[in-house]
Amino acid sequence: MHKDYGKFCWYELMTTDVPAAERFYASVIGWTTRDSGMEGMNYTLAYAADMQVAGMMGMPEEAEGMPPMWFGYVFTDDIEKTAKEIAANGGKVHRPPQDIPGIGRFAVVADPHGAVFSLFTTDSEGAPLPEMMTPGHVGWNELMAGDLDTDWAFYEKTFGWTKDKAVDMSEGGMGIYQTFGASGGLAFGGMMTKPASIPAPPFWGYYFVVNGLDAATARVTDGGGRVLMGPMEVPGGAWIVNCLDPQGAHFSLVSMTR
Repeated sequence: MHKDYGKFCWYELMTTDVPAAERFYASVIGWTTRDSGMEGMNYTLAYAADMQVAGMMGMPEEAEGMPPMWFGYVFTDDIEKTAKEIAANGGKVHRPPQDIPGIGRFAVVADPHGAVFSLFTTDSEGAPLPEMMTPGHVGWNELMAGDLDTDWAFYEKTFGWTKDKAVDMSEGGMGIYQTFGASGGLAFGGMMTKPASIPAPPFWGYYFVVNGLDAATARVTDGGGRVLMGPMEVPGGAWIVNCLDPQGAHFSLVSMTR
């Protein structure tokens, strides 16, 4: 099994205005952006220092009616097998595996309660995944699940994820927040049953690491984005804020300092 199996390896924004998104995230997170040079496709690459972090693209025709959103890609070394297992384990394959010429293969899938994510595979080694909490990169992957117990069973069976700490937030009416990693490695995400107060369907959310949360939050609102919740301190001493970008895509920021 590949060392990165079951880990998030790429992030992608589908948006209604790529140039505006480029400017916004460059300001908020400090990315530089450039065209990917992929033939026949307008695809922007975002960089933190000299490392690729994410891609940005316009809304494809088949996504008509969907809001702008961030997608996370989970690595698998056998994408056909994983897609079949997702369907067999109660999930759904929205877009079957297909080639990205010269890069790898991808698929768009969902868990049993409809939270969408993508699969990716490649034969090349690629760059090593960054350490957690590296500025400019994603520091945490979070599922607002349809149901924690059944969705956990799905991801455990599909990717071999293992439980890390469980945080009891039931005093605040939020239930259990379960952190997890891949094959017993360091935790890189958490999931909980989505509170009824959040009107969206179940979804994956991604936390981009910044230096200094308050200054980054000010850049969000100055750039036309909205703060939905926070800033708030979370176990481990980090600070987070949940936001919408100017086009309406949900994203979050995390920092070890205010």
